[in-house]
Amino acid sequence: MARPVYLVDGARTPFLKARAGPGPFTPVDLAVQCGRPLLARQPFPPAAFDQVILGCVNVIADEMNPARVAALRLGMGEAMTAFTEQVNCGSGMQSIDTAFRYIREGVSDLVLAGGAEALSHAPLVWPQQGVRWFAGLAMARGLGAKIAAALKLRPGFLKPIIGLERGLTDPIVELNMGQTAEVVAHLFGITREQCDAYAAGSHQRLARAQGEGFLRDEIETAFDRAGRFYDADDGVRPDSTPDKLARLKPVFERPWGKVTAGNSSQITDGASWVIVASEDALKKHGLTPKARIVDSQWSALDPTVMGLGPVLAVTALMKRNAMTLDDIELLELNEAFAAQVLGCLAAWEHDKFCREVLGLDGAAGSFDRDRLNVDGGAIALGHPVGASGNRITLHLVNALRRLGKKRGIATQCVGGGIGGALLVETV
Repeated sequence: MARPVYLVDGARTPFLKARAGPGPFTPVDLAVQCGRPLLARQPFPPAAFDQVILGCVNVIADEMNPARVAALRLGMGEAMTAFTEQVNCGSGMQSIDTAFRYIREGVSDLVLAGGAEALSHAPLVWPQQGVRWFAGLAMARGLGAKIAAALKLRPGFLKPIIGLERGLTDPIVELNMGQTAEVVAHLFGITREQCDAYAAGSHQRLARAQGEGFLRDEIETAFDRAGRFYDADDGVRPDSTPDKLARLKPVFERPWGKVTAGNSSQITDGASWVIVASEDALKKHGLTPKARIVDSQWSALDPTVMGLGPVLAVTALMKRNAMTLDDIELLELNEAFAAQVLGCLAAWEHDKFCREVLGLDGAAGSFDRDRLNVDGGAIALGHPVGASGNRITLHLVNALRRLGKKRGIATQCVGGGIGGALLVETV
């Protein structure tokens, strides 16, 4: 029989907006910064975990298998098995889901599951012509051959390519993620005004959460090697208004596009961990869980409309658990783009889409905005892709408990045309 699975505790770093050059922390640095205080407050030693799972997309060359590097730096012991998962934006949520399945099936009892990403450290990549020129120069034998090879150099060979830009472009449909959001906006008639209004609301909700101290128990202060400290998400703009955002030009589809830098998620560095445990682990270590992980779902669709992935995943969860949209007391839907979030809401209200794509009898209905991303989202605090799915799950649990709610879903779209969702209940 499937065993119950619990989320016991969690912590994250502040999400730090990428600015000029690499930020102060690598992915493993970030994982360690929030991992140390999280493990230090547990009533069991770090070596008590069965394994460590970490989501990370842009793994840097100095930190191959960052899950294992982080586990060792966290003092979890040489015998600790650890592996890294890469599912684009779904990596941090996949780590929780993998832990959930290991524990549910009786393979593990205590798992540290997380996500870490330092997008500011994304590499610059040489053009292929440049790589071939370097290879030819290295293979040339003798002075004459070296000179001949060197003379083949062209200025374009040395122009680097931004690796992150290529990584955010789908290789199958050859659209970047912003362009897929434009497609969703076009399909469901999402306006620029709606996108800017939603984005301004995200900043205002996060600013309120910071001011009210709602994130105090979630964020661990990070300290860099120069002694500077970081204790809050630094991408929030409390003075954002629809009018101010309306002044920005479209980024991907000029001049009529809906997606701008102001209504898109920010390029950010950050990490998040949660502790996932079985009932046996709760009893053994005297742990009090925050929530039970009830179910999970991954769904897929055309990468051109990858932003609609959450609609498929959440609907599948609702069908399997005899739920409707009204039964979701809180929904954390990762804000890759305002157009994408609004497109998901519009899809549930669209009779034809619900019938033909979701297999429902008609429109699923409208979702109350007061139950959606109650403390803001990635538009205001950023989207370190490997960590975001972990963060929204941790925050969902904390928000449910703070507001006295019972059941919620964390969901996100994933580059490549995938959607993921986790159903949790507070205990």
